[in-house]
Amino acid sequence: MKQNRLQRDLFKQLLVELDSARITPEQLFSHARLQSAHGSSVNQVALEGEEAFLLLETAVKLTGDPTLAIRLGQQIGIVSYGAFGFALMSCASLREAVALLLRYGQVFFQPSWSSYEHEGGLLLRANIAWGNATQRQLVTELIFSQFATVGSTLYRSSVEGAEARLSYSRPPHSASYKTVFPGPVTFDCEHTEVFLPARLLDTPVKTANRSEHVVFHQQCEVMLRGLNSVEKTTAAVRQLLIQSAGDFLDIAQVAQSLHVSERTLRRRMEAESTSFRSTFEEIRDLLAREYLAATELTVAEVAHLLGYAETVNFRRAFVRWNGVTPSQYRQQQAA
Repeated sequence: MKQNRLQRDLFKQLLVELDSARITPEQLFSHARLQSAHGSSVNQVALEGEEAFLLLETAVKLTGDPTLAIRLGQQIGIVSYGAFGFALMSCASLREAVALLLRYGQVFFQPSWSSYEHEGGLLLRANIAWGNATQRQLVTELIFSQFATVGSTLYRSSVEGAEARLSYSRPPHSASYKTVFPGPVTFDCEHTEVFLPARLLDTPVKTANRSEHVVFHQQCEVMLRGLNSVEKTTAAVRQLLIQSAGDFLDIAQVAQSLHVSERTLRRRMEAESTSFRSTFEEIRDLLAREYLAATELTVAEVAHLLGYAETVNFRRAFVRWNGVTPSQYRQQQAA
């Protein structure tokens, strides 16, 4: 899996925790019997994969602190989740946030999650396949601590009624779990999972914003589809345009962001059988359809978000793209 900001931030915070215990990165890698940062700067290392499990276990042994993983998770805010974090913040409810986790979580972090209907509510099960028993416990503590911290950012009050069910025996430091998870915690379960009663799923997100949600949702979708694996320049342009929705970058600004000249950008996009203009129109059309289908914004407001000074010009463009007016499209989606 590609390194991402969350993984890098986790590793940096781990180094901070080790530094406070006067343990160097070199000592960490030496005791873990790993080549130090693979010859790279430690600031470029990400806490990921099987090595992450080993590094976390080694850090706990070196510090003698069994609560290290819990504290590490508490230090990572939602900003470290990048586009996924902002998509979560703009969700309308816990139900919508869970749907995002299930669809896009695999792009941003491990483990992956599965969901099952249970007693009218939902079971979210963590699929932790790597590592020995100790390592899996530490990773569980880390991700549950992370989710609790993110949850406090999203909701006006603690999500009371949620239950944690863990597949390992009660550890000696289990009292520290109460600092991050307010609900009941059960040990020696068949799976590691969280139960969310039905009444919790409609808990509103305090930072909900439908228009922003559409933009961040599209960023997540771009990452999920792996558009950067083909048509690399066009994919990068798409992502920059989606990220700048509401105040779109022009071709000069996009070229500057990609560290190329306008001429080079045009040539590369032409080699990929497209152009900046057509890609810009593609993104405008995609966002227009999302805004009309997923929000209650007026047609005039959608036109403004897409950079049209006159609503009539947006209507003409939308008819050209889709063969129907924005109002007709919205009616079709509602039906």
